[in-house]
Formats: sequence, C-alpha cells, structure tokens
Amino acid sequence: MKNFKTGLIALSITAAGLFAFRSEYAGSIKGMVVPADGATRVWAISSSDTLRGDIQGGNFEIMHAKAGTYRIIVEAKPPYKNTAKDNVVVTDGAPTNVGEIKLGQ
Repeated sequence: MKNFKTGLIALSITAAGLFAFRSEYAGSIKGMVVPADGATRVWAISSSDTLRGDIQGGNFEIMHAKAGTYRIIVEAKPPYKNTAKDNVVVTDGAPTNVGEIKLGQ
C-alpha cells in the first residue's frame, strides 16, 4: 500500500511538471486596432480553441495560443462595425503579429 501511494505521488508530480512547461511552447497573437478607442475586445477562434483578449490603447495580445490557424474578430463599439481577419497562422513558441486592423463604420 505504501509503494502504491509513493508511486501515485511520483506520477502526480511528473504529470504536474509536464503541464507546467506546456504553455512555454504556446504562441501568441498581437496587433493594433485603428481607431484605438473603437473596440474593447478581440477574439481568436480556431477549430479547437477560442481565446479572448482585451484592447488597451488600440493594442492587444492574446497569450497561450496553440499552434494552428485562427480567425481574429475585433468586437467594435458603435458607430464602428465588428471586423474579422482570417487565416492567421500561429506557431508554437512564437508571437504572430497581425499588424493593424482598421475598423469600418
């Protein structure tokens, strides 16, 4: 019984260690919204993940994005309209800069 508990504890520590470093390899998505005060939130949507980021001073960065292809949706404030950018590719461990996203009215 003691060996079982020791083995279970060792397995738990090993699993926790593996997951602790997992986010180190995730990518990020960053960019700028124009006009800076025209939006409040940005979404990154892929076939297996949905992430949200806040926009401050026109800039945003979405952390912990898994590798894959995303659709970026900027949630605009009136009189502006929501804007999307398709086919944003994220790779593990690297930031992806989508550049400037202009909001239309």
